[in-house]
Amino acid sequence: MHTSNNNTGEAVVDNIIPFTPEGEFYFTKGVRAFRKREFGKASKWLRRAVELSPKQPVYQCQLSVVHTETGEYHTANQILMNVLADFGHEYVDCYYLISNNYAHLGLFQDAKKYAKEYLNKAPEGDFKEEAEQLISVLDIEEEEDEDDDWAFEEEDELMMHQESAFYYMERQQWKEALPVLEDMIRLFPDFVSAKHDYAVCLFFAGDEQEAIELEEERHEREPLSLHSMCNLAVFYYQQGRIEESQAHIQKLRNVYPIGEQQKLRVAATLTQVGEYEAAYDRFCRLEKGKLKGHLSYYKWFSIAAYHTGEPSKALSLWEEGCTRHPNLAEQGGPWQEG
Repeated sequence: MHTSNNNTGEAVVDNIIPFTPEGEFYFTKGVRAFRKREFGKASKWLRRAVELSPKQPVYQCQLSVVHTETGEYHTANQILMNVLADFGHEYVDCYYLISNNYAHLGLFQDAKKYAKEYLNKAPEGDFKEEAEQLISVLDIEEEEDEDDDWAFEEEDELMMHQESAFYYMERQQWKEALPVLEDMIRLFPDFVSAKHDYAVCLFFAGDEQEAIELEEERHEREPLSLHSMCNLAVFYYQQGRIEESQAHIQKLRNVYPIGEQQKLRVAATLTQVGEYEAAYDRFCRLEKGKLKGHLSYYKWFSIAAYHTGEPSKALSLWEEGCTRHPNLAEQGGPWQEG
C-alpha cells in the first residue's frame, strides 16, 4: 500500500486492496455457528461458501447436515444427490447421510437401500456402525410386521408421494407436481387431499376452468370440505369473480381448524384473497415450531404482515424463510406479493 500527501498535507491511500474472503472463510463461520446450534446463521454462511466455491463438495455436505438438523430432510437429500451427481462416488458418506434422512421421513425401504449401498462402497467407513445399526432396526421392524408387509409398503409409498408433491407445490413447480398427484389419486383413491391439491396445480399450471369444474363437483358432494372452500375462494378471486369468492371467504372466517396444517391452509388462503387482517391474526395463532419446514408459512405470513402495516415483521419473516428455504427468494418478496 502506497501513501502520498495531497495539497492539504493529509495522507492519501493510493492502493487499497479489498478484502474478498473465499469460500473457506464462510465455511469456517458456518461450522462455528453449527456447533453453537445457530442453524439459521450456519445455513447462511454455508450457502455463501457454496456460492463462492461450488467445486468444494464438503461445503455442500455440511449444508445438508444443517438442513437435516432443522428437519428439512428432503432439501438435505437434494443437496446430497447433487454432490453424488457432480462429483461421482468419491463422497461415499453421502449414501449414509441420505439413508439417515430417508429414515426420518419414514421412507424405510429407501433408507435401507442407501445404508446397504454405503456399506457396500465403504465397508470400513466412518459411519459403518451407524449404518449397520440402522439396517438392524429396519430388519426388526420388518420381522415384527411380517404379516403386514403390504400395508407397510403401501404406507411407505404414500409418504414418498406426499413428500414429493409437497416439495414441488411449496416451490410452485405445478407441472412437476401433477404427475405425482395423478399417481397418488390412482394408487390411493381414498386419500382425498391429493384430489384437491391436484386441482390447485391444474389451476396454476394454466388449466383454470378444468380445475374449477373439478373442485365445484367435489364441493357439491362435500359442501363442508375445508379444501374445497379454500380452493374455490382462491380460484374465483384469481378470475375476478369476487362475489363467488366472498361466499367461501365468509365461511372460512368462521372456521377454526384444530390441526396446524389446516390452520396454515386457511391463513394462506385468506392472504391470497386479500383478507390480510384476518390472515395475519390466524398466522399469529400458529405454532411456528411445527411449520418451519413449510416455505408457504414464511411466504404468506410475510405478505400478510406487510399489508397490515408490519414491514419490519414482514422483512424478518422473509429473511428467515429465505435462510431456511433458499427457493423462497425466487418467488418475490412480500412487497411483490410472490
